[in-house]
Amino acid sequence: MNGTVAAISTPPGRGGVAIIRISGADAFSVAEKVFSPANKAAFAKRSQARAYYGSFRDRDGVFDDGLCVVFNSPRSFTGEDVAELHCHGGVLCARKLLSAALAAGAEAAGPGEFTKRAFINGKLTLTQAEAIGNIIDAKSERSLGVAAKQAGGSLSRGIAATAEELTRLAASVYAFIDYPDEDMTDVGVPEMRARLCEIHEKLKKLAESHRYGKAISEGIETVIIGKPNVGKSSVLNLLCGEDRAIVTDIAGTTRDVVTETVRVGDYVLRLSDTAGIRESADAVEKLGVERSIKAVGRAEMVLAVFDGSRQPDEGDERIISAINAAGLADRTVCVMNKRDLAAPAFKPPFALCAEVSALNGEGAKEIEKQISLLVGAGSVGENDEIVLNARQYAAIERARAAVEGAINALSGYTQDVAGMDIERALEALYEADGRRVGEEIVAEIFSHFCVGK
Repeated sequence: MNGTVAAISTPPGRGGVAIIRISGADAFSVAEKVFSPANKAAFAKRSQARAYYGSFRDRDGVFDDGLCVVFNSPRSFTGEDVAELHCHGGVLCARKLLSAALAAGAEAAGPGEFTKRAFINGKLTLTQAEAIGNIIDAKSERSLGVAAKQAGGSLSRGIAATAEELTRLAASVYAFIDYPDEDMTDVGVPEMRARLCEIHEKLKKLAESHRYGKAISEGIETVIIGKPNVGKSSVLNLLCGEDRAIVTDIAGTTRDVVTETVRVGDYVLRLSDTAGIRESADAVEKLGVERSIKAVGRAEMVLAVFDGSRQPDEGDERIISAINAAGLADRTVCVMNKRDLAAPAFKPPFALCAEVSALNGEGAKEIEKQISLLVGAGSVGENDEIVLNARQYAAIERARAAVEGAINALSGYTQDVAGMDIERALEALYEADGRRVGEEIVAEIFSHFCVGK
């Protein structure tokens, strides 16, 4: 990438320190125009990762003092010369120092500019770069831990190891193609099939981890559904830990979809509390019911609330039918509310079930337990790799499908036919780790980063 860029790398507002990051071939010359070191001789040497004290100035003169930390290429985050200017925190001071750097010859950095340069200069793989974004956006201890591990290269190394296995098999196929009559291949069909099956299982497990990875990082689109007055709003308040929705004994209080982002244990739920589903002549309530049905169609998970102290009636059957019609039976947690009133009289219609008393604030942990089962947390070990984003998942799933194609090809065709699927699998894995990915995809990924990172 050309040019030297600068941006404020700390959040806006009052604070002890604000940092302006400058990266590029002219980073040090730009810094010299806005920073006057107390020890000019020492600063002239610019020792690696050394902090120098001095003052900051613009065309009007000195306005603050602080530090300049220098990182020499290629031993920097971006792989370029980098100068970090540490001034006192505050909106005006940081903006003034950034304006001085831009006036001195730097260009304003775009979103994710520094991390993008690190990727292009080979300091990070694409999965590591994405993991840095996940660290910044982490909403739970679990998602932070996974992202930190991947920023260190764990997922990249796993993908590279699988790609290396496929490359060795591809080399054997090429030998078969070039010398079909001389048996130059060192891997026979039975061994190749066995090795491909092992690779397929690895990729399948990795792809399946995305459901859990998405739940701890991006969140799950979740709908609370039920007939009127079963306690849907009380369940929302239970999960939020506060009175987010109005709760009364009057049926039909909720007439629109109320949305809230909540964290339940390790999981992020983008939660929608819907109007109670029932037949109604009230025009406003009827519109709310229609929106509830649409919300179910968009959901990735359903919390179906029932009054566990009563026998099911026609209204409950309507809820069950709506869930089945949306194909969400295996993504539904039955929340059997009002366990404080009487012994359960309602047999749960779906496999996953949590008994709660939203009125007494009991049962949030039980809901969390059922969500864990739904997202497959039990199949993900503490040291297993987890796919956190949709781009990685799509590429790994394509690789898995290609390997499956290669296995099937070995059953009825020669190795050269399987070789085409092996090559497709390799292409998908290279895309997953960013070794072969289009500029448009790279630009889209880094556009979601904050300016200054």
